[in-house]
Amino acid sequence: MKYANRTLALVAMLFLATASMAQANDEPRQSLTSQGSEITRGSVGDGKTSYDEFETLNIDGARDKKEARSAQQKMGAISSQAADLNFWFYDVDVQLFSDFDHDGYYFGIDLLFDADTNYSSVDVYAVLYLSFDYGPWNEYAETEDFTLFGTASSDDYVVETELVSGYPTGDYDILIELFDAYDGTYLASFGPEDTSELALLPLEDSTRDTPPGGQTQVVVNSGGGGSTGLLFLLGLLAVRMTLRPQAARLSK
Repeated sequence: MKYANRTLALVAMLFLATASMAQANDEPRQSLTSQGSEITRGSVGDGKTSYDEFETLNIDGARDKKEARSAQQKMGAISSQAADLNFWFYDVDVQLFSDFDHDGYYFGIDLLFDADTNYSSVDVYAVLYLSFDYGPWNEYAETEDFTLFGTASSDDYVVETELVSGYPTGDYDILIELFDAYDGTYLASFGPEDTSELALLPLEDSTRDTPPGGQTQVVVNSGGGGSTGLLFLLGLLAVRMTLRPQAARLSK
């Protein structure tokens, strides 16, 4: 009987450990994003701010673009999804901010990109992805529609995101895909193979960024971006804006 009780206790402990691991693996990805063509960089909260929630970070398997929006369109035979040579990315710049525990990993991404076209003006939108340690691409933000004016430098677009939960500490790459706002046609992409600016970015979510003597942030699992999660995160945003140090530029 004594050994049977020990066995039952061991089974119970293994069950609880497995359940705990499953819960950790099911951690939702939550973030706050501000975007626009004329916003102050390094200050999530100006421009249009949204609360976003996605499925668990996919880290299994080799990286390819089958998880990206353009590949999904191609599989759905919406149209020929080869890049349009009339569109390209001229420049991109990444600044990382918010590292309160000073471990070298940030939970804020400030991404500026300048896309150009041979046409006089075209309305477009962009979809942004993160890849954890060279794993699959995971969508983390989508822009509003904005306008490209030929090769003008005045149509730069900025997307600033604070990773709140679901992003383990590690090195991440960024992929940008550009689409026609009229019919969703894939136009162009820009990623770590094109520039080192989008490669090996030291990131983690804010729940893992705990200063010495501080407390871990509470994660709100709204199950789909409900109003409770949004109000909490916006309140959290207001507190951070009063505490955030000056944005730190990542040196390459």
